[in-house]
Amino acid sequence: MDVSFVVAVAENGIIGNNNELPWRLPSDLKRFRKLTMGKPIVMGRKTFLSIGKPLDGRANIILSRDKSFSAEGAFVVDSVEAALELGQEKAELSGADEIMIIGGAEIYAAFMPHVTRLYYTLVHAEPLGDASFPLNDFSNWKEISRELVKAGPKDSADFSNILYEKLS
Repeated sequence: MDVSFVVAVAENGIIGNNNELPWRLPSDLKRFRKLTMGKPIVMGRKTFLSIGKPLDGRANIILSRDKSFSAEGAFVVDSVEAALELGQEKAELSGADEIMIIGGAEIYAAFMPHVTRLYYTLVHAEPLGDASFPLNDFSNWKEISRELVKAGPKDSADFSNILYEKLS
């Protein structure tokens, strides 16, 4: 079972600011929905709270150290191993072939040893932020594809969609 990151990263490594995305990219959010639909998604508590609700059509798995945290319509686990186990179970039930890790920074760092695929949106901007993507050395990754996307009417920046696969 593949474990994949779905992440948007600015050219300066920033992925968030005050638990929000530091850009507006509805075009990329449509791609995110298409990539993750029908697959289990794993996120941290802060990411879930910033979204505000479970994302439809996907098993929402929230990793949290807070034993009292609960979220209606989502599964809460307290370890990477539990998230992977539940993700695999939910993926098999839905016929999916991968578990999607969607953030934030601490969650990406925790799952780094398990990730095999990276759906990477490179945002062509350098916003201020307080959360960075923990991967900045791509020497162990093979770039499979890259597509430049010019900003649409509601997007705040151009971006590139890049697919990486981990080298064995």
